[in-house]
Amino acid sequence: MQSTALPPPPAPAALGKAHARRLRDLYRSAGWPSQDALEIDLLAAGLLERVRTTAGHETLRVTDTGVQWLARTLAGNRAALSAHEALVERVAQEMARAGRLAWRGLSLRAQVPTGDEARPLRWCIARPDVFSIRQTSVESYVEPIVHEIKVRRSDLLADLRQEAKRAAYRDLGECWYVLGTDAKGRAIAAPEEVPAECGVLLLQGERLSVARPATRPARGALPFGVWMALAKATPLQGGDEGAQGMLGAAN
Repeated sequence: MQSTALPPPPAPAALGKAHARRLRDLYRSAGWPSQDALEIDLLAAGLLERVRTTAGHETLRVTDTGVQWLARTLAGNRAALSAHEALVERVAQEMARAGRLAWRGLSLRAQVPTGDEARPLRWCIARPDVFSIRQTSVESYVEPIVHEIKVRRSDLLADLRQEAKRAAYRDLGECWYVLGTDAKGRAIAAPEEVPAECGVLLLQGERLSVARPATRPARGALPFGVWMALAKATPLQGGDEGAQGMLGAAN
């Protein structure tokens, strides 16, 4: 009788964020099994092991290999977070130097389409990485811009699948994606992968370059709720107060 060879266990590198979350949860918990697909992958990869208690109950324990994999995953997450924060700061500083008022990490109310004729729009909360407006005394000249910063390709692709999120950004103003680079210094995506209505900025060495301008959405004045949020937040300090230029768009 010919035996069938079993497939090799999944390599830790092939495991994803859901596996890392489950492994962290098990590390912090009593180790009760869930007996699902994630658990099977982690057991097969040698990151978990079964432990039988004296009472006959089976629990799970993170192995030494699992702890090492968690440590590498956490280090990668911290590096990506630092890179993201650094690029957010860079874009905000560019906006301030261009004579704009720039904010980081705001929560702003926006409206997105619902596809329901009876209730065509609904309110949602948008959290752009950088939001900026021109310094002007004329409301129709504020030209609001949203910059969404991405330093990981997986995060970018996940974000691009969220049409409602992009619609919320465009309800606030122009929407730009700022793309970081991978370990080899290459852009994490091509401009063509970003929807055509969004602008694309590429980090090239020490400078940001416009790969494609954004289309300016047809909109009226900023909603009162947005003005209230801006009034309660502190914009980034710095930049040339007299400049009225704008990165990636015409004056």
